[in-house]
Amino acid sequence: MSDPATESNDAHSSSQEAKKPQIEPIRMPTVEEIRGQDIWNNCAVRSVVSGVMGGGLGLFMGMFLGALDNPIMQEEMTTRQQIVYQAKQMGRRSWSSCKTFAVMGLVFSAAECTVEKVRAKHDITNTAVAGCVTGGALSARGGPKAACMGCAGFATFSVLIEKFLDRYH
Repeated sequence: MSDPATESNDAHSSSQEAKKPQIEPIRMPTVEEIRGQDIWNNCAVRSVVSGVMGGGLGLFMGMFLGALDNPIMQEEMTTRQQIVYQAKQMGRRSWSSCKTFAVMGLVFSAAECTVEKVRAKHDITNTAVAGCVTGGALSARGGPKAACMGCAGFATFSVLIEKFLDRYH
């Protein structure tokens, strides 16, 4: 038989071990991980990837929204004509959205990355400046007033999204 005093000591030491957090050794990154981080920290790479992903998002959004467009003269069109019309609308809308979202992603990412590197800070000011640059660039064709409104609107939207996602504590 076992001694009750030994059992209580074993139970007490096991409860202390359960309470004590396990300390894990620090793992150094591998050469491949360091190279991957260096590549991703390049503003050109980050901007191109954001542009491609933005274009993909725009493509799918355009296809979805293009499918919702109804021809005005539905009664006068045959089924085949409606399908052809719908396919053309989806193609036009998706290509237009693809270009817009690609430019938006590229400009925003490039501006945010550049401002972050110049300021050497990672905070919400970078997002606001990048939003202003993006909004101004996208609406510059409408003149200076439109560019200012685009700058203010996109900067506000970008800051609100960052606050909602709570990226900066």
